[in-house]
Amino acid sequence: MMKKMSIPTSKASLVLFLCQIISALDVPLDSKLLEELSQPPTITQQSPKDYIVDPRENIVIQCEAKGKPPPSFSWTRNGTHFDIDKDAQVTMKPNSGTLVVNIMNGGKAEAYEGVYQCTARNERGAAISNNIVIRPSRSPLWTKEKLEPNHVREGDSLVLHCRPPVGLPPPIIFWMDNAFQRLPQSERVSQGLNGDLYFSNVQPEDTREDYICYARFNHTQTIQQKQPISVKVFSMDSLNDTIAANLSDTDIYGAKPVTERQPVLLTPTGSTSTKVELRGNVLLLECIAAGLPTPVIRWIKEGGELPANRTFFENFKKTLKIIDVSEADSGNYKCIARNTLGSVHHVISVTVKAAPYWITAPRNLVLSPGEDGTLICRANGNPKPSISWLANGVPIAIAPEDPSRKVDGDTIIFSQVQERSSAVYQCNASNEYGYLLANAFVNVLAEPPRILTPANKLYQVIADSPALLDCAYFGSPKPEIEWFKGVKGSILRGNEYVFHDNGTLEIPVAQKNSAGTYTCVARNELGKIQNEVQLEIKDPTMIIKQPEYKVIQRYGQVSFECIIKHDSTLLPTVTWLKNNDELPDDERFLVGKDNLTIMNVTDKDDGTYTCIVNTTLDSVSASAVLTVVAAPPTPAIIYARPNPPFDLELTGQLERSIDLSWIPGDENNSPIINFVIEYEDALHEPGVWHYQTEVPGTQTTAQLKLSPYVNYSFRVIAVNKIGRSQPSEPSEQYLTKSASPDENPANVQGIGSEPDNLVITWEPLKGFQSNGPGLQYKVSWRQKDVDDEWTSVIVANVSKYIVSGTPTFVPYEVKVQALNDLGYAPEPSEVIGHSGEDLPMVAPGNVQVHVINSTLAKVHWDPVPLKTVRGHLQGYKVYYWKVQSLSRRSRRHIEKKILTFRGNKTFGMLPGLEPYSSYKLNVRVVNGKGEGPASPDKVFNTPEGVPSSPSFLKITNPTLDSLTLEWGSPTHPNGVLTSYTLKFQPINNTHELGPLVEIKIPANESSLILKNLNYSTRYKFYFNAQTSVGSGSQITEEAVTIMDEAGILRPAVGAGKVQPLYPRIRNVTTAAAETYANISWEYEGPDHANFYVEYGVAGSKEDWKKEIVNGSRSFFVLKGLTPGTAYKVRVGAEGLSGFRSSEDVFETGPAMASRQVDIATQGWFIGLMCAVALLILILLIVCFIRRNKGGKYPVKEKEDAHADPEIQPMKEDDGTFGEYRSLESDAEDHKPLKKGSRTPSDRTVKKEDSDDSLVDYGEGVNGQFNEDGSFIGQYSGKKEKEPAEGNESSEAPSPVNAMNSFV
Repeated sequence: MMKKMSIPTSKASLVLFLCQIISALDVPLDSKLLEELSQPPTITQQSPKDYIVDPRENIVIQCEAKGKPPPSFSWTRNGTHFDIDKDAQVTMKPNSGTLVVNIMNGGKAEAYEGVYQCTARNERGAAISNNIVIRPSRSPLWTKEKLEPNHVREGDSLVLHCRPPVGLPPPIIFWMDNAFQRLPQSERVSQGLNGDLYFSNVQPEDTREDYICYARFNHTQTIQQKQPISVKVFSMDSLNDTIAANLSDTDIYGAKPVTERQPVLLTPTGSTSTKVELRGNVLLLECIAAGLPTPVIRWIKEGGELPANRTFFENFKKTLKIIDVSEADSGNYKCIARNTLGSVHHVISVTVKAAPYWITAPRNLVLSPGEDGTLICRANGNPKPSISWLANGVPIAIAPEDPSRKVDGDTIIFSQVQERSSAVYQCNASNEYGYLLANAFVNVLAEPPRILTPANKLYQVIADSPALLDCAYFGSPKPEIEWFKGVKGSILRGNEYVFHDNGTLEIPVAQKNSAGTYTCVARNELGKIQNEVQLEIKDPTMIIKQPEYKVIQRYGQVSFECIIKHDSTLLPTVTWLKNNDELPDDERFLVGKDNLTIMNVTDKDDGTYTCIVNTTLDSVSASAVLTVVAAPPTPAIIYARPNPPFDLELTGQLERSIDLSWIPGDENNSPIINFVIEYEDALHEPGVWHYQTEVPGTQTTAQLKLSPYVNYSFRVIAVNKIGRSQPSEPSEQYLTKSASPDENPANVQGIGSEPDNLVITWEPLKGFQSNGPGLQYKVSWRQKDVDDEWTSVIVANVSKYIVSGTPTFVPYEVKVQALNDLGYAPEPSEVIGHSGEDLPMVAPGNVQVHVINSTLAKVHWDPVPLKTVRGHLQGYKVYYWKVQSLSRRSRRHIEKKILTFRGNKTFGMLPGLEPYSSYKLNVRVVNGKGEGPASPDKVFNTPEGVPSSPSFLKITNPTLDSLTLEWGSPTHPNGVLTSYTLKFQPINNTHELGPLVEIKIPANESSLILKNLNYSTRYKFYFNAQTSVGSGSQITEEAVTIMDEAGILRPAVGAGKVQPLYPRIRNVTTAAAETYANISWEYEGPDHANFYVEYGVAGSKEDWKKEIVNGSRSFFVLKGLTPGTAYKVRVGAEGLSGFRSSEDVFETGPAMASRQVDIATQGWFIGLMCAVALLILILLIVCFIRRNKGGKYPVKEKEDAHADPEIQPMKEDDGTFGEYRSLESDAEDHKPLKKGSRTPSDRTVKKEDSDDSLVDYGEGVNGQFNEDGSFIGQYSGKKEKEPAEGNESSEAPSPVNAMNSFV
């Protein structure tokens, strides 16, 4: 007897309530059923909230709805009832709520501005549309203004203001010249977001009188033009000569040459500004700077990074564009303008607000009388939106009361509903940036059961296959389904049947005795209905004699058999394949009732032949291989290609035809099959031969068609089975007259390369196709489905023409017509092209994830409207990434994965997921231009899986009868560990395994002491971990207990570990300094191992360097390393092939200043310097005597002017050197060398450093010191060429070289 479980009253009511919510009815999509069931209205189509209309065309305000009975429609305008019967200009479409305002017959669009709302009503409720704001578009003219010419000095900045008229919607701004060509833009000259044209610095080439700003109003397809602006740039060299009469003296003489200037921001002004943007929109920030040289703009986000994959730089990096912004994008964005003279920056404080967006939109609810249910309406935004409810379009506070209804904030709870509870509820979520309105009906139905499966439906299945018998049903309350077999059979139960929720009966293995009549019965409290279906079981189709492997000689005959057995009521069809493809279309292949015969077999018949038997219920196949071998040899006959034809003659010359005749050459034992005729056009392509035609081998004349304006020559080639002959000698030439083209270019296409252009391309006619000189093309286009005239242009003999200023991704009709000096080709056919694509506008919605198992998930999404794709739909991309593991709760580096689903698919599978992890994904639509915005991130979790093996298993501390086991938890637990399982068994000397012992260990343990083991016995251990899903992979290890103390063998001194079966080096550690590193390791294995250390630069492909370790030490010092360098290292043992540790990576410390001894205070150094000074003095005296001229040598000025005294120029007037500092001055500057001093890389001594540094004498090479501080550098200098003997040198040697010559 079953035990009854008692549940508290409050909990019981909650369980009942949840169960009833879950059991809300699903209405099958059966068209007949849907026509019969009552249903409240549902809005299916409506105009956008902000509806801008063309004032020249009729206004169509859409409102479509469905319901049973069909709903009636009414409208409000500006909050009051709109009586359309009283306005002759307004009509409502039949069986629809769509309004049509007749503007084209006298109405004015301005008179119908306002806020409109549609209501669809029937006896079950009323649904309402959004508030539709109607506004006519406006494209006003530019105001008249007097524009003064701009006179600008070269290098100055300039702003040309556009100030377009305020239109609705705002116009698109672009700058062009009088020839309707876009003005070139660059880092120096660019258009701002406000339409103004900014010059960071003007150049003489900017002078022109036709800077014209255009405003394009797309809604009305009109373009307004501002008056041309004149700019005159004056260079400083010509300023006084050209405009002296127009400028004051101050202007003229105050003019300075073009000088470089630090950056100054033209826009925005000041150092800070603010910007508010809405979530999901595109954030555009702009910085344009003046300066010379032209400044470069750089963007950063203070305290964060610019978002990856959503950040774009436009207008030469002057505009920062972030798509699909969210609250996380709020913050301070800094633009930095920099040139060689300095920089300037501006900080823009961005705040991202959000109009309401759905978290959970209310969904339609179908209930039975007495059931419970809920409507949930949850939205978010910034600021947080307020939620309000309406019932049938009326605020719920003043709507008729319903005792089954209770409002609780964003939720309406229904309990014990009745048929009168049917209604349409509206949820309104609003804040200061917008609102969301959703309709959701509650439809209470009381319907007796209905069976939708046709009566007496016949099901046929093959024996031993599954049988599925349908019983589609509907009823309210939900009916119960029962199945019976036979007229008076009992109800079906048991494991041999599977009963599906949708009413289907499944027989997993249908046998012959399963055939018969099955009855499906559906019943609820309102009635009962039944339906019968028939099941027939058929015998399977079998091939009782299969085709067999055959070997056949070439030119023989072969046959394959395929004899079948099948159910007598099924009609089989037999198909033969060769290599999984259709049989060749060859009369040698004969297909019989149960065989395939191949006559006159050739080498090409080699392959696999398959017999496939199909019936309406099953299919079987069998294959066999045919191998073709050579036939016995026969006496050889020499076959060869024919000899070339000769004696070519042209007769019957006409404008478009000519007769050619020839004499064939020798056939060479193989009959000529045909003659190939080729021609050469000496006028257009001399030396190139083209195919003209071919004729049978029995024919020696041919009438050839000719084209105008071609200088023809012909030649003939004979062809037999062996091959082609050599070409004949060319015929005489024949020049045809010119004519207009006969054909137009082929492969005409219209494909945009940018969002605002259309690139028309075609294959140009070849030379002989031109039919005459002066080949050109007439290119024509017009927008499709718009009553526009053709726009045409005639271009030279090119293959492309670009139409600018087109709308984005609009179909165009395109045609290209050829013409030459004699006329036009026939009228060309039209092709359909499209202007350029742009990135998609919206993200896929309603993204849902269904987790199938721990490593696989299925994602669904709603397709985006095609009009928002703005290009050719290529598919959808799903970005998904792991956020964290649910078992470890630790974040890791995010690696996003991408899956692409081609075409208009709305679902896809995500394989290779990690179990028990949290993932995020989003979906983006892709067109030919790129990816659209991403959908909001969707979070989903994968369930637990089985864990990986434990990270390690160590066995230590062996005794006579025990071993200690230590282990590490699995690297990938893939869930919550529940326990560990340890299995072990002894191994005898012949490697036979003993009985297996199993132990369960709690998951929080990491070690175990096994006792009561046999002494001196080897054991094998198997260890794995478990989660709630199951056991993971296992790790194995072997160990031996020690010998009995009374035995011969005793444990070695210090034995505390079980010797592993294989030696092991582990725990390699490094302690690195600037130029050396200490390497240490742990070793387990045989004693007296000889170790070595291998190392190399990390990431380098060079061979490893090897150092031998003396003795059996477990440490080694690597010396002579480079400071600040990453190294890889590993340790190995000699004599054990391939036995090494794992690699370790370390980095040496940065190079530090050497500790130097202040040698300037050493006596030997002072004496050396005095000797050097004396030698230099003697050298200078010798130089003075040789030159017989005196002079000063101020070395200080020379060092200040040049880095190297050897390259000081001579004075041109007297041939002497430039002035040198006096010796007295030089002696005064001998100061001690500063400790730790450094010399700049340009070999000049800074003023704060010693003027007499040793580095000066060593050509910039820093002095080096040993670790003990001793100096190991040396003086060095460049060798000078010695003057030729007897030649008076005009140059005196430098002090440095003089010192070198004495040293």
